[in-house]
Amino acid sequence: MDNVYLKDIIAPAFYPIFNDIQGGKHIHYWLRGGRGSTKSSFCSIICILKLLESYGKYAAKEITKNELCNVVILRKVANSIRNSVFEQISWAINKLNCDHLFTKTKSPPEMIFKPSGQKIIFAGVDDPAKIKSLKSSNGYFKIVWFEELSEFDGIEEVRNINQSLLRGGTDFICLYSYNPPLTQANWVNFECAQPVDNRLVHSSDYRSVPKDWLGDIFFIEAELLKKTNELAYRHEYLGEVTGTGGTVFKNIVSRHITDEEISHFDNIIQGIDWGFATSAFAWVRIHYDYTRRILYIIDEIYGIELSNDVAMKKIEEKGGQFVTTYADCAEPKSIAEFNRHGFRVFPVKKGDGSRGHTMQWLRGLQSIVIDKNRTPNAWNEFMLYEFQKNKNGEWIDEYPKKNDHCIDGVRYSIERESQM
Repeated sequence: MDNVYLKDIIAPAFYPIFNDIQGGKHIHYWLRGGRGSTKSSFCSIICILKLLESYGKYAAKEITKNELCNVVILRKVANSIRNSVFEQISWAINKLNCDHLFTKTKSPPEMIFKPSGQKIIFAGVDDPAKIKSLKSSNGYFKIVWFEELSEFDGIEEVRNINQSLLRGGTDFICLYSYNPPLTQANWVNFECAQPVDNRLVHSSDYRSVPKDWLGDIFFIEAELLKKTNELAYRHEYLGEVTGTGGTVFKNIVSRHITDEEISHFDNIIQGIDWGFATSAFAWVRIHYDYTRRILYIIDEIYGIELSNDVAMKKIEEKGGQFVTTYADCAEPKSIAEFNRHGFRVFPVKKGDGSRGHTMQWLRGLQSIVIDKNRTPNAWNEFMLYEFQKNKNGEWIDEYPKKNDHCIDGVRYSIERESQM
């Protein structure tokens, strides 16, 4: 690393992330960015720096051999490794003047740090058994880097991989680099919005990168796309989630709703969408502000195999038995049972076009305010809900009947409001 200055290999946008990693403040770093943001370059530099740092501590006898840092770098498909992350790590080693300290093999793809035997292992997750079998004789896998995160199948797959790899050590660094997919409904964009302890989300784009790093042509092409197709420019170069055109509710405001705020709400209504074995029971409580045409979703009960007895008890615990509630008319027995126990539940008739009408009414509101901590299921449904597609994959003006239990509860609660 002689005569290497980090400012010459790390773009300014990543200085705060570098300091955060050095301070050990988080475990999971989600690095989203557009084309040319240098997020992958940053990840590769971190991998090598942390490996060298670990060896320095080992040489100074500050840590044991079992505490040495090893690195695992993952792509969804193994055959994409050689021309992507393998070359990227080679670039980082070269930039840090460490070529002479590493041996490299391409089959299997790995690099070994000669002085200590520390490894950088590259793996595709198209063979899960290989991930579980990864081992290192010196130290543990301190760093796991998921490159092109959006190619992975979902957060469950990522979680399973981490459970296999994050063992045997006391501190870890997980890097996730990706270009955000177009739509908020994609699992990566959706998961990125969740509040998770030990996760830091960072956004970057080419505008913070020195021009000589990318070359004049890169900037010329970016400006040309900006002039000819601004939406594509914002997605490809700025890394924005610009949508696919299928989003139903573009008026969602996701924010904290305070108890003080709720104490002033004077138009509280409740809705129920019946369900049990395979379809969830959903109870929601809302407030509708006539003057500003703003709807607030302030509470929910949600569950599979939730009996009427249990549901009534949960609603009573929230003081909801005396609040006017509208429910799907398809279960008159359930409505009658609730009312026998002192509830005020009224059936909502589902005539031709009623679903489309209430959906359109909700879409036309000034805003629908949802606090994802108060009503996580309602937040999930409203944020992810998209129009139906036809057999050609084109969006059509129809509302799919799936993942909409809380949405239906809200629709029933405002059925009469929407007619006024």
